[in-house]
Amino acid sequence: MGSREAGKDNWDANLYDDQHAFVSNFGESLVTLLAPKQGESILDLGCGTGDLANTLYESGVDIIGVDKSENMVKQANRKYPHIQFKIQDATALDYDCEFDAVFSNAALHWVTSPKEALQGIYNSLKVDGRFVAEFGGKGNVQTITDEIIKQIKAYGLEFKQEQFPWFYPSIAEYAKLMEEVGFRVTFAQHYDRPTILAGDNGLKNWIDLFCNQLFVGIPENTTNQIVSNVEENLKETLYSEGDWIADYKRIRVVGVKQHLIFHNP
Repeated sequence: MGSREAGKDNWDANLYDDQHAFVSNFGESLVTLLAPKQGESILDLGCGTGDLANTLYESGVDIIGVDKSENMVKQANRKYPHIQFKIQDATALDYDCEFDAVFSNAALHWVTSPKEALQGIYNSLKVDGRFVAEFGGKGNVQTITDEIIKQIKAYGLEFKQEQFPWFYPSIAEYAKLMEEVGFRVTFAQHYDRPTILAGDNGLKNWIDLFCNQLFVGIPENTTNQIVSNVEENLKETLYSEGDWIADYKRIRVVGVKQHLIFHNP
């Protein structure tokens, strides 16, 4: 395999399921915050390989899962053929007042045009519908990403800010965007969630799955050496008793679509 390509679906759905089940496992408590009610219509935005969509299905809701990655959607359809999964970009939602709730776990930090996504989410909801999401917040995995960028530059390679694929906002930044599209923000939390990346290869597996865009255009042998250098430099701070611990920082938000208020002239 040569250097990684921009715009390509680099998601490895099997690696995601085998090595990164924590993504869905941590999302179970977000389902509790959602508090789905039997018979509700819910959109799972950024559904991945469908585990949480299936949890919601089993609670008795009418669920649709969407994800930008064709690889992820194919895997979700294989695992849960009883659920409707579709390939769809979060910034191009075309639903109109169809859902009681929009649910999103560990996806919206990949959306670098957040206001476009929030407008589509808002439009997708019925009046009084709720938006419940968790994703990477300000400072998320900064120890890891700072070291990767440092090592890329140490090889004399240019790193452009547009190669950074994530949007990690503060509560203030994201709540403001939610309010601008019409949401009433009823809950917002930013918290540390140290996350185990199991085994000696845990960090490498994480980088292989999530950091493709950082290495676009870099030859594979150089990428491998950069990753080895990152492991060596971070081992003292992020490795403990056989596992890597990633410095995750998460945001959770709940917003409600309000009634439109018309004022007499």
